[in-house]
Amino acid sequence: MNRSLVVIATTLLLAACASKPLVPYTQDTPPLILAPASMAGIEDGRGRFREITCAILESHGKELPHYRECEQAITRLGNEPPGTGEPVYLGQSKKNLVVAFVPGIGWECFESWLKYENEFDSHVEEFGFQAYIFSVDGMSGTTVNARMIRDAIMKNADELQHQQLVLIGYSKGAPDLLEAVVTYPEIHRYIAAVVSVAGAVGGSPLANAAEEKDLGLLKHIPGSECTQGDGHAVESLRPAVRRQWLADNPLPDSIRYYSLVTYPEPDRISSVLKSTHKKLSAVDSRNDSQVIFYDQVIPGSTLLGYLNADHWAIAVPVAEAHPFIGRHFVDKNEYPRQAVAEAVLRYIEEDMEQEEHNEIKK
Repeated sequence: MNRSLVVIATTLLLAACASKPLVPYTQDTPPLILAPASMAGIEDGRGRFREITCAILESHGKELPHYRECEQAITRLGNEPPGTGEPVYLGQSKKNLVVAFVPGIGWECFESWLKYENEFDSHVEEFGFQAYIFSVDGMSGTTVNARMIRDAIMKNADELQHQQLVLIGYSKGAPDLLEAVVTYPEIHRYIAAVVSVAGAVGGSPLANAAEEKDLGLLKHIPGSECTQGDGHAVESLRPAVRRQWLADNPLPDSIRYYSLVTYPEPDRISSVLKSTHKKLSAVDSRNDSQVIFYDQVIPGSTLLGYLNADHWAIAVPVAEAHPFIGRHFVDKNEYPRQAVAEAVLRYIEEDMEQEEHNEIKK
């Protein structure tokens, strides 16, 4: 219990440390616009992704933790396109997909506290998908972590020659992945897709109000396995840094990109995250407590959907490991994560099959 309270106290301290303007005045920025996704090279796949997710929830969602009706799990935003009406295949994987999850900032500081026992892996592996976590340095910037991702892929290159690798980046894991695919072209041949899940693709204004020393508080969590890092973790999440990087680094077009955005209703945000949600709401209230919804989308990607979940609910299973914390602090942590993870992989498999079919027709 004492250890759990230390984690919560650290989280609250990190939120309180942010006192600088979230969006400071600067002339050091590339030209920017906010435009509808359809005008920014984004393919809208929400209709079909909803069909797939709903089919999974209806078929076996109640057998999984935290069942929620489909309409409560996925937010309808604006003019969501209709589905295709095609049946949803729910059998064994046809594409021999291997999934690697790249976690967010400070992950190894609290991973052991979370007791993260392959919640994601155990479910998708039932359907023939292989799943792993790629370890990166949660206290380092994107440059260091991009190299770690590259090394992990090349270490398994012989095996991956006969498989299809899907890289899923959560939170800061998304820009870590994007920097890896831009910087290291030798890994392209092994990658079928890159997915941002609540990804800080465009950074977060919260990083403008934080310092690296604030992040260092995570190292004092009992059982933490944090390294010192390179001192650039927070800097690499600042919007000016991320947007300039995106402007300077076109993404390789040989890889498929997908974006899954967290867009919680206000009453779906855990108590411990309400302070950062409120702080970020000074910029835009459409945030998940850490990242604004439009900053989660990879340029040129397929938009899969908007999830009614806060930043932790989609990937950080606090409540399962620590029921007391779940009841009193992280009280909106329940979300059908496993069903959504399966839906992402089935959508990608469908996409790959459709591309192959189109190639044959040519």
